[in-house]
Amino acid sequence: MRRRVCVVLVTHNSGAVVSGLVRSLPAAMGTLEWELVVVDNASEDASLAEVLRVNPSTRVVKAGRNLGYAPAINLALGTGFDADAVLIVNPDVRLWPGSVPHLLGALDSPGVGMAVPRTTDGEGRLVWSMRREPTVLRALGEAVLGGEVAGRWGRLGELVTNRSWYEQVMRPDWASGAVVMASTECLESTGLWDESFWMYSEETDFMLRARDRGFGIAFVPEARATHLGGNSGTEPQLWATLSVNRVRLFSKRHGRAESFIFWLVVAFGELLRARRPRSRAALRALLRNFGVTVLGDDWEQKGVPAMSSARSIKSG
Repeated sequence: MRRRVCVVLVTHNSGAVVSGLVRSLPAAMGTLEWELVVVDNASEDASLAEVLRVNPSTRVVKAGRNLGYAPAINLALGTGFDADAVLIVNPDVRLWPGSVPHLLGALDSPGVGMAVPRTTDGEGRLVWSMRREPTVLRALGEAVLGGEVAGRWGRLGELVTNRSWYEQVMRPDWASGAVVMASTECLESTGLWDESFWMYSEETDFMLRARDRGFGIAFVPEARATHLGGNSGTEPQLWATLSVNRVRLFSKRHGRAESFIFWLVVAFGELLRARRPRSRAALRALLRNFGVTVLGDDWEQKGVPAMSSARSIKSG
């Protein structure tokens, strides 16, 4: 039986980069059957025109407004399709030839529900895409030493920066969501992506919830992708959103006392770097959102509903 993959792509003013991704899909799929579902978050450019120009058979879902990333993914998952797995990918990614069968094959391993490729940036440099579960000690290590240095030691850093680990199959706690494949069984069991994050940490939340249910993630070095990259590392508002959602994610999985300490450590790290505009923006956001992120306003014990039958994905 031939296996089938559904590719889910969320666009928002992605016209300058999205055609490169769509052009890379046929070679990346090899002999697999596949379809492309695009959810467009009210793009004001030629995003959809570019997608349809390259792949006229694309199934398009118009969100009508900028829903955010997680809601758009949920919208795509609710459209109904037959697939063995779903590949969720950013528009600024280029998949290498033959990569997707490697990801799909990794899902056959016991305890694996998700798979991610080895990723390089537009300059060909390795992207540190694997992550460890957030802890207070790891947040402190990154605050004091910086993420890349702290990541050399498992207890001190969330970011995995051991280069040799990117040359072998690994089982990280979670990974960058630029390219992630999930089995339909994993999606059905884990449920919807948490839409309250809107952007950043939604993939972390989903991957950790999947792991809680026995669906681990495999890093597959034979699968390759190029991620041209976003600007969250330099753009102050995006960095602020990332920092706040980092604390929100931790608070969702831990009690108030530990969440307060985590918030304090993250804020301390930004204070140490307050000469940077992005750190000043993050510090202001962390202070402004203290009640939501730490005290649990609208967050404490907040669960994510399981997929209803209307959003279920049939396995082909």
